[in-house]
Amino acid sequence: MPSAQLQQAIELLRNDNVVCVPTETVYGLAASMYSEKAIEKIYTIKGRPRSNPLIVHIGRIQDLQTLCSDLPAPLQRLAERFWPGPLTILVEKSDQVPLSITAGGTRVGIRMPNHPLTLELLKALPFPLVAPSANPYNAISPTTAKHVEDYFGSAIPLILDGGPCEQGLESTVVGIENEQVVIYRQGMITAEQIESLVGPIVVKNEAGEKQVAPGMTLKHYSPKTPTIVCEHLEQFKEDSAGKAFLLFSKKHPELPQAHQYVLSEKEDLSEAAARLYQVLHELDERSYNQIVCERFPDIGIGRAINDRLLRAGGGVVTQ
Repeated sequence: MPSAQLQQAIELLRNDNVVCVPTETVYGLAASMYSEKAIEKIYTIKGRPRSNPLIVHIGRIQDLQTLCSDLPAPLQRLAERFWPGPLTILVEKSDQVPLSITAGGTRVGIRMPNHPLTLELLKALPFPLVAPSANPYNAISPTTAKHVEDYFGSAIPLILDGGPCEQGLESTVVGIENEQVVIYRQGMITAEQIESLVGPIVVKNEAGEKQVAPGMTLKHYSPKTPTIVCEHLEQFKEDSAGKAFLLFSKKHPELPQAHQYVLSEKEDLSEAAARLYQVLHELDERSYNQIVCERFPDIGIGRAINDRLLRAGGGVVTQ
């Protein structure tokens, strides 16, 4: 029997409402895939363009059978290996999937989140959930229930608090083009992990007018504070006033020590990814004039971190 809070979530979702749910990546604004009224609420609450598709969340891998008209073998292999987990597969949709969540396209993104609370909720519901990140469009993604409350207050009738998100970066989004696996959004499942299962892949993360997956706009995941990515931090030693410096593992000896923020002293990219949005939220509250981000090692999860930092600054990089 679901807990009282889960039961409340079930009732709200059955009645065309939006509920905030935790996942291992970020918190999401969830609604029934079949409720046009609730889907419209998500777009309105977030201020999200209707051209930006939503990801469907399922609680059982067999739910895929009713949601897609074709499941290429490489994507099935990836789902079986990484679900539940931070991987979204982009597949040809079935007639059951409304066009309102695919931005009018023929493909739909589907994933099975790896959070016990949300998995229990999904298994208790007779329908899948759409659940984009629980933040205003283009703002920093939320990794705690408090982030969501700070963004939306009473506009969300229920926030299921599942604690801090363990992984902290949005899911990797993959699809198929010309019989080859394509990564549309980099995330915690790395290109190397995917290639080890399905062979050579293509990475497509350029911004375009037609979005096939969420998170592909040039400016996204952005603090209110102007943000840039920098190759050589020493250039700021005479111009550091009002700046926060976001670093991977070590402070820079020529910059003010008090305004440097290290994500992982252990040089652990997973830890850095898990802490990234939390630290960006904190820096956004500290009245800095600018956030200067060190470029991370461009390997594994580091690629996903660099992707988020570049989009946080709208693609602004200084040498």
